[in-house]
Amino acid sequence: MIDDLTFVTGATGFVGSHVVRQLLLRGDRVRILARNSSRKSNVEGLGCEIVIGDLKNMSSLIRCVQGCRRIYHLAADFRFWSRDTGEIYESNVAGTRNLLSACCEANVEKVVYTSTAGTIGFSKGNLPGDEDTPVSLDDMIGHYQRSKFMAEQVALEFAASGLPLVIVNPTMPVGAGDIKPTPMGKMILDFIRGRMPAYVNTSMNIVCVDDVARGHLLAEEKGRPGERYILAGEDWSLEEILDTLASISGRLTPRVVIPRIVALCAAYMDNLVMGTLLRREPTIPLDAVRLAGCRNYVSGERARSELGYKTRPVEQGLREAVEYFLYEWQPASAHDRISNLRPDAV
Repeated sequence: MIDDLTFVTGATGFVGSHVVRQLLLRGDRVRILARNSSRKSNVEGLGCEIVIGDLKNMSSLIRCVQGCRRIYHLAADFRFWSRDTGEIYESNVAGTRNLLSACCEANVEKVVYTSTAGTIGFSKGNLPGDEDTPVSLDDMIGHYQRSKFMAEQVALEFAASGLPLVIVNPTMPVGAGDIKPTPMGKMILDFIRGRMPAYVNTSMNIVCVDDVARGHLLAEEKGRPGERYILAGEDWSLEEILDTLASISGRLTPRVVIPRIVALCAAYMDNLVMGTLLRREPTIPLDAVRLAGCRNYVSGERARSELGYKTRPVEQGLREAVEYFLYEWQPASAHDRISNLRPDAV
């Protein structure tokens, strides 16, 4: 017998923990998947059932989804570099297949799979990409994007075979709870630490993380099985983001703008020395620099019209992110602690 229970993977992370909070506000009972090594401070005290497991373990996943009506799959291996790139594909592609196979066995009523706006194609000219813009695996930049594109194809295969599954494609979320942090959170953290002397200007779509979380629930409630929904916010340049962070935190916007060709050359050299020769994580991720050369604008019109998806001003999310890193964030090690920050900066 299926109980009124919702299962969430990736719940200890940034977006996942906000989805969990929205589910609890709705009145759901929530079971979350976590690894022994996961930092669980984002979900502590919320009253969730925590099960220890791994997406690579099929038998444990079958036990996890038993009795659950709804499944939210947000867990992903998100990194720009790895000594063993196969680990990224094993988690994101094979792990997704394992979980969705378990969902089929358990006859769940709805699955929401969290992909990324990075799998959306780019339109020609100045038009933003949308869910129907042609795109292929060859268009993906780096192993993370490639693995998420492949995992999305797996999800679509399951939906075509009858699994009631909806895909959401969030853009760049900002806000409180960015525990790891994500690349955007790391950039904000570096800025308010005063460790960002220069930058490569780029463009992106950013969105408040709370809005992304609510978009997940709307996709579960109103989304059409087999459909994709971009959860977008506002189109900003990095210069605009930094100027806004400066007004929030009291820090100065970096004056030096690095040309993309210079950044690419530096990234290739850093990846050759650190990544290839020394087998250590590069300081300048090559994939991140390559992505900075793309015009990352997408349209969230389908989510707005079909799901009733709404967003707050992104400046609110940036302010919440700054406040979080100043007053709440607990780094994984003492080395990461913030120093020399004004206590009245926000």
